[in-house]
Amino acid sequence: MAVMLRQPILIAGIGLSFSLWALESFQHSIDQVDEWGMLGAIALGAGFWLFRKQGKNVQLQLDAPPVDREAALKAIAKVETVISQLEAEAPNHDGIPQLRDKVGQLKAELDRKELTLAVTGGKTTGKTTLIHLLAESLVSHLKQSVTIKETPALFTGNGDDAAREVAIASDLVLFVTNGDLTDSEFEFIQQLKAANQRVLLAFNKQDQYLPADREVVMQQLQQRMGGDVVAIAASPKAVKVRQHQEDGSVNEWLEEQTPEITQLNAQIGQILAEESQKLVLATTWRKAGVLKAEAKGVLNGVRRSSAMPQIEQYQWIAAAAAFANPVPALDLVATGAINAQLVMDLSNIYQQKFSLEQAKTVAGTMGSLMLKLGLVELSSQAITGILKSHAVTFVAGGAVQGVSAAYLTRLAGLSLIEYFQEQEISVEESRGLNVEKLGETLKKVFQENQRTAFLQGFVKQAVARILPESSQKQLVSEVIG
Repeated sequence: MAVMLRQPILIAGIGLSFSLWALESFQHSIDQVDEWGMLGAIALGAGFWLFRKQGKNVQLQLDAPPVDREAALKAIAKVETVISQLEAEAPNHDGIPQLRDKVGQLKAELDRKELTLAVTGGKTTGKTTLIHLLAESLVSHLKQSVTIKETPALFTGNGDDAAREVAIASDLVLFVTNGDLTDSEFEFIQQLKAANQRVLLAFNKQDQYLPADREVVMQQLQQRMGGDVVAIAASPKAVKVRQHQEDGSVNEWLEEQTPEITQLNAQIGQILAEESQKLVLATTWRKAGVLKAEAKGVLNGVRRSSAMPQIEQYQWIAAAAAFANPVPALDLVATGAINAQLVMDLSNIYQQKFSLEQAKTVAGTMGSLMLKLGLVELSSQAITGILKSHAVTFVAGGAVQGVSAAYLTRLAGLSLIEYFQEQEISVEESRGLNVEKLGETLKKVFQENQRTAFLQGFVKQAVARILPESSQKQLVSEVIG
């Protein structure tokens, strides 16, 4: 396979690996050379880079800072930055006009007067009944125009994402529960609070509790919510009435009770009256974040289309370099150089502005992580298993090394794509590498690309790239089929 090498990192790295192989041929003990050659290859090709681990803060913020008009405008500006970058990289993309229209709608929403109230909660908490009551007793008496929306029931297996989407796009969320909050309910509320969503908790069906138990539940809810809790009875149970007559007979009947939502109506009305503009700005800010993610997804798709051919090119270069080296492990030098050049090319595609030294650092770090996580050994074992019938021959042994190098280079490239996609669209200076996050990404990508069917197809493709046609026929037909 003829490959044109124009990048200096590749030429130096691959040349170094061949120099080490030549030096090895003068040694007297192949076992000794294998041991020290492995250490030298890793040190020269991948390097050992030390990073301090930063603790990951997984605690959700219960109340986000308030959003003012300036913050909402900045959020919209970030969306426009992503769209502008998309226009620069793919000026004729079909999604650009629609994204621009949505930005225009966001700007118009800054002065919106109509409000949206989302009612959410688990199944059988009384959401639908409460919505009918609010439409009759609240909406008609408000000065503002308010639309009430009911989300799909939470925690039923398929409605959480849709419910969250409706809640995030609304100005105020009324969360309905019929008892103390479960962990799932509290986590959902935390997520809304962290997204700067105003949440009011309605403790429904309070009439079904004894007075002492009702008080305990209310105290627990207020403690967990920090206020904004109202006890209601949207559909109270009928009360049995017994009337004793003068003749000694007794008449009994069920007397319907009036819904208890007066306090809830008052609190919702107060919030909408006093915080109307604040609610609208916060909703606009949230919608800008959603739109930014949508635009970034489109841009990442464009960039991925450019990145995949680069990954495929370098994986086959790595395969050829590793196959050409008969000494085990010396191919790590060439692979490290190839991965460094791959880092440079992918960072340019994703506008991360990595310097040459930073690219070398990233490549070395990825090599160290692959060794530490056991990915090198696991991938080699899987590939050797596919080629085990012919692994004893020099050609098959070289094939194992070549395919392994290609596979690891592919893992490195796909991991970088995933990592870069989570970064900001463009940064003037590199923020430094989050080693912990990169390690998590590597494990995720490895798990997604270790399926037997995929590996068999990849090995077959790699063998076709690196072996002579006569050897291809033998290995492909007899081993892979």
